[in-house]
Amino acid sequence: MSKKSGKSGKSSENGQSFEASLKRLEQIVESLESGEVPLDKAVELYEEGVQLSKFCGEKLRDTELRLKKLSKDAEGNFEVSDLES
Repeated sequence: MSKKSGKSGKSSENGQSFEASLKRLEQIVESLESGEVPLDKAVELYEEGVQLSKFCGEKLRDTELRLKKLSKDAEGNFEVSDLES
């Protein structure tokens, strides 16, 4: 069960957006926290949750990089600033 790396930034393997993936991840957490899921199903949900978490994390990092830039001043010090269009 491989997933896209998320580096394209658009969607997970099943075509879901960041928002849909996050909502599914929240549903998985609620199911697991309820304690009413059989062990085999809990393991499946956990694995799905890990993949969704990776996708969402990568999407957030990619988005942050698009909004920030690293620049160097005349003295050689680095500064992170907002990306200006």
